[in-house]
Amino acid sequence: MKADEIRKLDAYFKRVFQNPALTVKARPRKNDSCELYIGDEFLGIIFKDDEDGELSYNFSMAILDVDL
Repeated sequence: MKADEIRKLDAYFKRVFQNPALTVKARPRKNDSCELYIGDEFLGIIFKDDEDGELSYNFSMAILDVDL
C-alpha cells in the first residue's frame, strides 16, 4: 500500500478504537496489505480490495484458543 493510505488507515484505527497505541505498518514485499499493531503486539492484517472500481479495506485478525 502507499504511504498515504497507511497514514489514513492509522488515523482511522486510532480514532475508531480511541487508542493512540495502535499503529499501521507496511508489509515487506507486499503492496496489497499492511499490518496493525498495538505497541509491539501484532493484531492482524488489513487487505486492500479494489474490485469493480470500489475501494475497500478488510481487517483480518486471528484469535488463538490459548489466548482466550
